[in-house]
Amino acid sequence: MATKKGTVPRRPAPPLAMLESPRLSFVPAPDVRDWINETFLAEHSRLFNEEHAHVEAAHFEVLWASAGFTRQGRTVLGQCEQVTFRASAWQKGRQEQQMRDWFGAVPDFLITLDAAYSAQCSDLEFCALVEHELYHIGQERDAFGAPAFTRSGSPKLAIRGHDVEEFVGVVRRYGPSKDVQYLVDAVKRGPEVAKLDIARACGTCLLKLA
Repeated sequence: MATKKGTVPRRPAPPLAMLESPRLSFVPAPDVRDWINETFLAEHSRLFNEEHAHVEAAHFEVLWASAGFTRQGRTVLGQCEQVTFRASAWQKGRQEQQMRDWFGAVPDFLITLDAAYSAQCSDLEFCALVEHELYHIGQERDAFGAPAFTRSGSPKLAIRGHDVEEFVGVVRRYGPSKDVQYLVDAVKRGPEVAKLDIARACGTCLLKLA
């Protein structure tokens, strides 16, 4: 979808029918994939993020899930995974066929979003959720710590873990580690994206955050 410089398409919404279904269901979301490309990967966008530049080398797709799930005591609202099939020939064949039926080909990465949450969350929360999953698509590093590339010159991609993972109690009692301090410093600098920019990017109201 062509847009004027400095704007991006309206934020996509999940299908209403899947939200009303009592069963867990999944629906391909090509409109969300296109929105991600225009919102975070296109240089003309207000919300362009150069830290995702390597993602352009990946074939990624997006899937709505009718509900989230609980893992390790936390509700999961989004998930990014590198698409691999470690199974027998028939199991692998079934899984590949499902991907082709959904997306026309087997993607490199798959982002799944909780449709129920996405239907009611704010623009700011939705953008943060989507970018969180995008950050999981990372560029590998070589032996010297530099970005790694394939023989064809494309970025070598893999699933990237979180930058910081620590218990609040440990930080409260012993202070921040080096990694946690990076997060603290980022908080002190304040957000790079203003609420107004989020509203303009997504095209929906931010009254709940006012």
